[in-house]
Amino acid sequence: MSRYRLGPSRGQEEILLRHCADARYVWNLCVEQESWWRPGRGKMPGFAERCRQLTEARAGNPWLAEGSVIVQQQAVRDHAQAMANFFAGTHLCPRWRKVGRDEGFRIVHLKQRDVRRLNRRRGEVKIPKAGWVRFRWSRAVPGNAKSFRVTRDRAGRWHIAFAAIPVPVDGPGTGEAVGIDRGIAVSGALSTGEMLRVPGLTAAEAARLLRLQRILARARRGSGRRRKVKQAAGRLKAREADRRKDWCEKTSTDIARRFDVIRVEDLSIKSMTRSARGTISAPGRNVAAKAALNRGISRSGWGLLARRLEDKAPGRVERVNPAFSSQRCSACGHVASESRESQALFRCVACAYTENADVNAAKNIAAGHAVTARGGLGVARPVNREPQPAPPA
Repeated sequence: MSRYRLGPSRGQEEILLRHCADARYVWNLCVEQESWWRPGRGKMPGFAERCRQLTEARAGNPWLAEGSVIVQQQAVRDHAQAMANFFAGTHLCPRWRKVGRDEGFRIVHLKQRDVRRLNRRRGEVKIPKAGWVRFRWSRAVPGNAKSFRVTRDRAGRWHIAFAAIPVPVDGPGTGEAVGIDRGIAVSGALSTGEMLRVPGLTAAEAARLLRLQRILARARRGSGRRRKVKQAAGRLKAREADRRKDWCEKTSTDIARRFDVIRVEDLSIKSMTRSARGTISAPGRNVAAKAALNRGISRSGWGLLARRLEDKAPGRVERVNPAFSSQRCSACGHVASESRESQALFRCVACAYTENADVNAAKNIAAGHAVTARGGLGVARPVNREPQPAPPA
């Protein structure tokens, strides 16, 4: 995806908001239809059948027929793709979309004449019923793009993303491998000794966000004050997300250009960020501390960095089992929890090798070492097991 900042006029913004409302309405209809399914009721209608149902709904509801049929049909297709991802086990079940949180729509059958450049900084794209809408020409628009998606974030900013397969980043051809250890204090530690940190909000911005969140908690729902405070807080959160995405893009491009083999930990971030609240009958412990840890993991951009590396360096990214990588000495291979003296210091109890703990773990990841509790490799089963009785003849 190549994303650009969109700058619609006041009248065009009203049309774009109408497209977002239509897409959200059709999406929620599909979600409601799926919620009525029960075992034994047969197969749910597919994309073609739902498009026929949409045609009937447009014929019976003039307000729906006033909207763009392309926007509404693509909302049906988006839901069909979301259900396919859910059954494949890669995504969660599609949920309801809310006003102000999931604003966007997709346009297909994009032609080259629908995008034109005005000057060095501005371009225009043709959007159904809105006409020519200007956007910031920050880089060349992909010539092979066949569709685009228009979105509006919580800060009220409009963006357009042209769908195109990006060109992979070529490696140096030296065969050099690098390991990346992801953490909270240090977002990414490379086996070369480099420490990478995600830029977040400044101290003043974080204090202002906290103050806005407290005001938001006291504001009355539906009031103009609550809307203004919510938008101000959304701008700060969007600024933090933009900095994180920019860091991930630049860092992943730099790593893909410098190394031929990139090894990262095979982490289940979804499981690591699961809440510790528990249930009413069995409440969890240290819930506040676990919530702070979850926020730290989310702010570090672990998943986005690994995903962008796989996109830019296809076939050159390997996921390594992270078991005991922080307790293994990268010099002699000895595994002991006592070697990890602190969060930042690693001193091997066997050979006295001293190194930053994150860099030591990154070196183990770069070597592809995955140690199990028995001391063997994670890929091949360990051989230092007790003798087992022979099976009966």
